[in-house]
Amino acid sequence: MTRKQGKPVSSQRKFAIYAWSVFFYNLLVIAWGAYVRATGSGAGCGAHWPLCNGVIIPREPRIETIVEFSHRVSSGLTLVLVVILVIWAWRAFVKGSLVRKAAVFAVVFTSTEALVGAGLVLFELVAENTSLTRAFSMMVHLVNTYLLLGALTLTAWWAARGEPERLAWPGINGVILVVGLVGMLVLGASGAVTALGDTLFPAASLAEGIQQDFSPTAHFLIRLRILHPVIAASVGVYLLAAVFWLRSRRRMTIQTKITNLLIGLFACQLALGILNIYLLAPVWLQMIHLVMSDLIWAALVLAAETWFGFRGAIERPADQPVEVGVKSAAPENP
Repeated sequence: MTRKQGKPVSSQRKFAIYAWSVFFYNLLVIAWGAYVRATGSGAGCGAHWPLCNGVIIPREPRIETIVEFSHRVSSGLTLVLVVILVIWAWRAFVKGSLVRKAAVFAVVFTSTEALVGAGLVLFELVAENTSLTRAFSMMVHLVNTYLLLGALTLTAWWAARGEPERLAWPGINGVILVVGLVGMLVLGASGAVTALGDTLFPAASLAEGIQQDFSPTAHFLIRLRILHPVIAASVGVYLLAAVFWLRSRRRMTIQTKITNLLIGLFACQLALGILNIYLLAPVWLQMIHLVMSDLIWAALVLAAETWFGFRGAIERPADQPVEVGVKSAAPENP
């Protein structure tokens, strides 16, 4: 394990715990953001930002205002937590540390996340807005969220496990992993549009919803809903094939564990997606579905890191037993 020393290791371990806490806190904020969108509460503070209905703290607020204002407060706390994260990273890790760099990216993407959210409010791309601009903004919002979570994941992972000795392009495996990451971004973006369509154009029954999806006169947000399950199935098959390929080329213990987690999460997500369609996208299930997609993304980022990051002697094949007193040869990137 390579742990670049700055402050004592105990400080770095505490930092790792804090970093994972920030990651999971962000999942809660994201889930609440889904609730804001699904309940049409995005306009609860009017077209005002950062103020709420023109004031700092709303008086005698409606329920929609409470929902939106609480989301803004929780999102603002995220920025504070991430700023603390990067300051702590600067104190606990040495110059050039990957932990420092990942923490900086976390601050950058937290800031852009806030700007996208502000844009949605100021341009009134909330509530009953059914424009193409809003659909595109939701996709941008989702992709930025993934990038933020990816930065937080790597910050916590490198702090907890130690940084790799080096990052290197793993040949064809790198191409396979990048395609998988891009596929997840596309899948997430399509999910954001589908969720928006479910919110703005709810169906009274499953049969009615399917009929709407294939109607040539239906709103584009309705017609686009059919793409998400198709993309989900395609990405799922690709990731499964990618895992088998990657394991055949280089299979370390940590890679086996992470890819098992990845496939397990994706299988659960497919089941949740089917249930979401059957139950006509209830708000609580939309929130779970979104958080699950975030966890899949984080697992995929970690899987990619184990192939791009080289750790030498700490890595061993998953099917190679550890022999006492015998040092295993360091595997090479293919």
